[in-house]
Amino acid sequence: MISMKSILIILSFYSCSLFAQPAIISHRDIFTPVVATNGMVVTASPLASKAGVEVLKKGGNAVDAAVTVGLVMAVTYPRAGNIGGGGFMLIDSVKSAGVVSIDYREKAPEKSFRDMFLDQSGNPDYRLSQFSHRSVGVPGTLAGFALALEKYGTISLAEALKPAIKLAEEGFVVSVDFFKDIQRRAKRLKSWPATQAVFFKKGGGLYQVGERFFQKDLANTLRQVAKQGISAFYQGKIADLLVKDMQANQGLMTKTDLQKYKAVLRKPIQGKYRGYDVYSMAPPSSGGIHIVQMLNMLEAYNLNELGHNSAATIHLLTEVMKRAYADRSKHLGDPDFSTVEDQWLTSKAYAKQLVTSINSEKITPSEQISPSLVPSYESDQTTHFSIVDKEGSVVSNTYTLNFSYGTGRIAKGTGILLNNEMDDFSIKPGVPNAYGLIGGALNAVEPYKRMLSSMSPTIVKKNGQPVIVTGSPGGSRIITTTLQVILNIIDHRMNLQEAVNAVRIHHQWLPDKLRIEEGLSLDTLNVLKLMGYNPVNSNTMGATASILIDYQKNLKIFHGASDPRRSGLAVGY
Repeated sequence: MISMKSILIILSFYSCSLFAQPAIISHRDIFTPVVATNGMVVTASPLASKAGVEVLKKGGNAVDAAVTVGLVMAVTYPRAGNIGGGGFMLIDSVKSAGVVSIDYREKAPEKSFRDMFLDQSGNPDYRLSQFSHRSVGVPGTLAGFALALEKYGTISLAEALKPAIKLAEEGFVVSVDFFKDIQRRAKRLKSWPATQAVFFKKGGGLYQVGERFFQKDLANTLRQVAKQGISAFYQGKIADLLVKDMQANQGLMTKTDLQKYKAVLRKPIQGKYRGYDVYSMAPPSSGGIHIVQMLNMLEAYNLNELGHNSAATIHLLTEVMKRAYADRSKHLGDPDFSTVEDQWLTSKAYAKQLVTSINSEKITPSEQISPSLVPSYESDQTTHFSIVDKEGSVVSNTYTLNFSYGTGRIAKGTGILLNNEMDDFSIKPGVPNAYGLIGGALNAVEPYKRMLSSMSPTIVKKNGQPVIVTGSPGGSRIITTTLQVILNIIDHRMNLQEAVNAVRIHHQWLPDKLRIEEGLSLDTLNVLKLMGYNPVNSNTMGATASILIDYQKNLKIFHGASDPRRSGLAVGY
């Protein structure tokens, strides 16, 4: 039986109006995208979206707004917004002179070692890799944000911190979504005293909808960073508190690890698809390589003629997804530690080679697909935001703690939730991580290595101008979610809200399962079953924050779409 939410999503395909012009839209108003001409901010947090637009209104650029948004989300969206985690940022602006990327992914502490998460029998101990202080990677968010402002922003870090400090100090009103999220994770959040003290009342009661929620320790931490810069976090009193918490709980991160951490600039992955230039994140993200790799394979087919989410189209998507994720299991890792053959993996020649193994009418079992021989050689609880300013500069940013609320542990006295990103390493070759992703030797644990990620902040350009800014949370499904938004716009000619709302599918090679959201037609499902598929009904996949830029004479029109699958807000002005 199709749920009411699925019916709404289907109806939205026919109800979206490209030129409807509300100033603000929430995730519950799924029929029309936001349209604006001066700037646009799309995030998973309404308070963060509004803070970002205020920066733009005051003359700040997209990078200024992005850093402000990221810091506010550390306060208002603690399940994924953070200063205790890390991520990736793509920027296209006059200052950057083209698309650039900032890698502020976490690193393994110096004391890390290859088999650190195996028990005495050599089997993975997921409690250690996911819910202990040993699962914490050296955080990169503040270093990344500071680098973005230094290189491409116009305001200081102290200025960008002001809204976040105010919201942490003076509190914000508990929303229905915030209440439900804490309620769902109450058992885990209560298991750690410092976390319980922040998220629950004395006695363990929940903060109710309409009450104010305060984070005094986090406010103090943010004030120190505002006064002293990121040295307060990586070298000063905050670092001392983090290390003290590590030492008390068998963690590995030291003050030296924090002092040595640096965010780095990387050249984005670039590909071409039907006349568009696609830019996405380079390793240690696997997202950019595999989005381009899949687009290269799909270019051989007329998807528009086959039809959106027809059985034929879904079959082709499944086949290319299998081949990309098979390659991910072997060929991707931290480029500072090993050679990643990105040029070959994203080449048109390699795509043509892969396409020859695809039968458009027959399923290729995953067991018959293996990582290719290359010559010469993420959580469901991530969050993404997209921003464009009046000059047309854009930012696509994805960051995370890995699991919702990371380890669920707050470092005492800091208000900082600790990530559990070490689980994104390949704990043991051939053994899946929490998202079912298989890893190989290139992603094995090593000191100071950055763990492989699926985060895929993406910018698509046409004739040198940015036209699509997108990305998503969703763990292993981030890559396929981002891919389908791009295909929906370019191949299926949907408007932005239609492209975001559309039913999604996912296949990641292993396990050999085709996952499909509710809402696909029964006829299509029956055809897929006749082909031999046994589709698995999946919960909603991803939650994109997307912007489409329409160029009309001398006017740029920004269309913003928040995903109805989760709370969020698109704000334009």
